[in-house]
Formats: sequence, structure tokens, C-alpha cells
Amino acid sequence: MKKTLIIALAACAVGTSSAWATDAQAPLKGDAAAGKSKSMTCAACHGADGNSSNPEWPSLAGQHESYLFKQLQDFKAERRVNASMAPMVAPLTEQDMADLAAYFSSQPRKAGEADQTQVTLGEQIFKGGNNASGVAACAACHSPTGNGNPAANFPLLASTHPTYTSIQLNAFRKGERANDAGQMMRNVATKMTDAEIKAVSEYIAGLQP
Repeated sequence: MKKTLIIALAACAVGTSSAWATDAQAPLKGDAAAGKSKSMTCAACHGADGNSSNPEWPSLAGQHESYLFKQLQDFKAERRVNASMAPMVAPLTEQDMADLAAYFSSQPRKAGEADQTQVTLGEQIFKGGNNASGVAACAACHSPTGNGNPAANFPLLASTHPTYTSIQLNAFRKGERANDAGQMMRNVATKMTDAEIKAVSEYIAGLQP
């Protein structure tokens, strides 16, 4: 476990420097009040307060402002591809994206629940990875509490819908999602089994934001 954690921490350090190297401009200053007025089209899928009721769609509430801004940029630039998001981001300006990120990040995230039959394996993978297969510990980058690292653009995971987490890990594993700095998530997900993805997704859902 310790060896896997050390490797994961090293990978996070490399990924952090890569993320900063490819992000030449600092995000614009977002206005949460302006973001709220611009968020009506987001509400249908993500909830008016950013807490999604559909397990396939992410809750945006409480997510790091810098991460939300980057994801909106990536959708617009087609670095992250999603048929539903493409027409939503098409008319957005950089300021619109900054305002939306500021609004949703300021909203409290509702606590999630985990399938207790999955948390033992999920906690093992999340905190210690899998030495045998080389799966890095999630906690090394996303923190033991699942609160992420905003300075490095590593997202908040705590209380994320397990279905959504599973969908994203599978997308990374298949190469269908490729907007991760240094291929960090793809390198992890390709080594995970279906059972590990299910378990860690459930464990994350039970972490409190």
C-alpha cells in the first residue's frame, strides 16, 4: 500500500506541473450572482442549486471553481466530448464560464450515500490502490476525504453519484474521455477491474463533502 501511495503522489506531482504548464492564463474572476442568472439552462440536468437528481449527471454544487471553469473550456474546445454539453457551451463566453463556475462552486453539495456492501473494497482502492495491478491510490491526488486539490485542478469527488463516477472511469478506461493532464486518469482507469470501479464509485458516494 505504501509503495503504491508513493508512486501515486509522484504521479500527482508530475500531473500538477503538466496542468500548470498547459494553462498559460489564469481563470477570469467569476461573479456568482451573475452566474446564478445565467444558470437556468443548466438547472434541467444539474439542478437549480447544482445538486443533480439524475445519477448519470454530475452535481456541480461545491465543486472547485477552477475545475468547473476548465471543464467548460474543455467542452467548448472539444477536448472533452459530450453530445448534451456541446450545444450548451457553444454560446458561452469565457466570462460566462467563469460566472457559472463561481455560482455552482458556492452552492452547498448534498451528502451522498454508499452501498455498504461495496465500501470495504472501495476504501482499499481509494486509500491504498492495488499494488499487484499498479492501480494508484485515488487519495493521493483527490485527498483522503475526497475533497480534491483545487490548486492542481484535481476535482472534489465526495458525494458524487456512483453511476456518474463509474461512467467517467469507464470513459477514461476506453479513451473516450481524454482531457486529463498527463493521461493520469487514463493510466489509472485502464488498470482497474469492473469490480474495483464499482466499489470505488460507491465508496466515493459515501464520503461527506
